[in-house]
Amino acid sequence: MRRTGTLVLLGSIAHSSIVASESLPRGVGPEFAKFYESKPTFACIGNPSVVLSSSQINDNSCDCPDGSDEPGTAACANIDALSPEQPLPGSLTGTTNTTAALPGFWCANEGHLGSYVPFLYVNDGVCDYDLCCDGSEEYAHVGGIKCENRCNAIGKEWRRLEEERRQSEERSAKRRRTLVKESRELRRRVESKITALRDEIKDLEVKKIELQKKFEDVERSERGKVVKAEGQGGKLSVLVGLAKTRVAELRDTLDKVLDQRDDLQDKVERLEDILKKLKEEYNPNFNDEGVKAAVKSWEDYAAGDASGSSKAEVVDADVMEILKEDGETSGINWAEFVEDTTSDADVVYNLEAYLPSFARDWVHDKLQLVRVWMIENGILADNPASTGESVLVTAARETLEAAKNDFNSKTTALEESEAELAKDYGPDDIFRALKGKCVSSHVGEYEYELCWHDKTTQKSKKGHGNTNMGNFVRIDREMADEEERADGKGLGKGQRLVLRYDNGQGCWNGPNRRTDVWLKCAETDEVWRVSESEKCVYKMEVGTSAACEDVNEPGVRAKDEL
Repeated sequence: MRRTGTLVLLGSIAHSSIVASESLPRGVGPEFAKFYESKPTFACIGNPSVVLSSSQINDNSCDCPDGSDEPGTAACANIDALSPEQPLPGSLTGTTNTTAALPGFWCANEGHLGSYVPFLYVNDGVCDYDLCCDGSEEYAHVGGIKCENRCNAIGKEWRRLEEERRQSEERSAKRRRTLVKESRELRRRVESKITALRDEIKDLEVKKIELQKKFEDVERSERGKVVKAEGQGGKLSVLVGLAKTRVAELRDTLDKVLDQRDDLQDKVERLEDILKKLKEEYNPNFNDEGVKAAVKSWEDYAAGDASGSSKAEVVDADVMEILKEDGETSGINWAEFVEDTTSDADVVYNLEAYLPSFARDWVHDKLQLVRVWMIENGILADNPASTGESVLVTAARETLEAAKNDFNSKTTALEESEAELAKDYGPDDIFRALKGKCVSSHVGEYEYELCWHDKTTQKSKKGHGNTNMGNFVRIDREMADEEERADGKGLGKGQRLVLRYDNGQGCWNGPNRRTDVWLKCAETDEVWRVSESEKCVYKMEVGTSAACEDVNEPGVRAKDEL
C-alpha cells in the first residue's frame, strides 16, 4: 500500500458534519461542500470567473484551471503550479500553470477516519486501504478490481492503538510531572543554600574585619614592648629547633625524589615494552637501517642488563621508614631535647585534643578567643611560642586565618551554587532531576551511553575502551521532519529539543567528536538509534518523558497568564 502524510485528515472533521454523499458529487470533502450545492451552474473554486454547467462536474474533463470541477476523477491529477502554462488535453480553460484547489479525492471511511487520496490514486487498480479503507476511490473497478469496505476492522484496530497511545501519553505526562516536582525541589534546595551562604558570608565579613583589627592591635602592642625574649630556652632548644626544621626539609626532599624515581621507572618500563615489541614484530627483510639500528641497540641494552652487575638497591621499606614522622616510636623523639615549658593553663587550654573531630575545629576557635581574652586580662601567662612571637599574637593570627579560610570556602561554595542555579536545564528545569543519570543502548558492536547534562560515550563490546563523543554544552530547539514510525520510536515532525554535546575525543585526522541528542516524548528514557551524519558528528535519537509537552494533572486548572 502507498502512504502519503500530507493528504490524510485525522479526525479534524467530525462524522456528524459530513454531508450525505447523495447530495454531493463523488470525491467532495465536507469542507468544500458549500461550493457544490445543487444549482444549474458551478463556479470554479479558485477562479470564480469561470462558470461551468453542473453537468461538467466529474465528466472526466479538466475544465477549471484549478481542477475543482473534477473532485471524483483523475482528470486533473497532473495540475502542477511549477509547470509552464499550457492547456490541459481536451480542455478549453484548464492549464497546468496553477495550483489545485482540492487536496484530493475524499473517502468518507465511515467507521474510521475520513481522508483524502491523491487524484493519481483514483481508479488506478490499487486498493489504498491505508488512506481509503472503504475502497470508494476504485469505484470504476478498473481491471476487475473491487475494493471491499474494511473500515470497521481498520477503525477498530486504530481505536485500540489510539487508546494505547493515549494511555502511554498519560503515563508519560505523569512521569514528567514527577520530574518537574523533583526539579523544583532541587532548585529550592539550591536557592535555600544560596540564601544561607549569603547570610553566613555577611556575618563572616564582619567577623573577619573585627579579627583583622584585633590582630593588628595585638601585633602593634607586642612591637611596642621594650623587653623581649632573646631565645626560646637555652642553646640546646635553639639547636633542636634548627635540626628539626632541617630534618623535615630533607624528609620532604627524599619523598619528592622517591616519587620522581617511580615516575622514571614507569617510563623506562614502557620504553622497554615498546622496544621488545619492535624487536619481536619487525621484518628483518626490510632494509630499514633506522629500525635495524634500534633493534641492535635494544639487544645490546638487554644483554648488558642480563649480565646483572650487582648494584646496591634501595629498598622501599627502608625509605618509607625514614619518611615516617618523628615521634616516640620512630625517628627522633624531639620532645626529649626540648625544655618543658608547658603550664597547667596550657593543659586546660588543649582539652580540645580530646574532643571528637567533628567538634574540634569549632571548639578550637572558641577556646582561642577565650585564651586571647584571658591573656589580655592577665589571667593566663603569655608564654612565647617557638616562632619567636608571643602566644597572644599566634592565637590572634590563627583565629584570623581560620576566619579568612572559612570566608573563602563559603564564597567559593556560593559562586558554585549561583552558577548551578543559572544553568539551563530546559523547560521547567526538568533536566535538573535527570542530571547525572545515564541511559544506554546496544547498537551493532558498540554500546552508546547518554548521561544527562554530562557526556555521551561510545563503549566497545570487544573491550577496546570507551570513546568520549562529546560533553554537554547547551540546549537548542530544531524542527524534525521525519515520517512517524509504527512503533512510535521516531522523531516525527515538529519542533524538538536538541542537547548539544561538543569537544569529545578527537578523531584520527579529524575534528573532535560531537553529538546532537534529539529528544522525543516517550514513556521511558531510551536511546532509540545512533547515526553518524558526517565524520565524527553523531545524531542520537532518544525518547524521554522530559521532552513531553507541559500538561497539568487531570482536574487541575492552569494558572491564567496576563
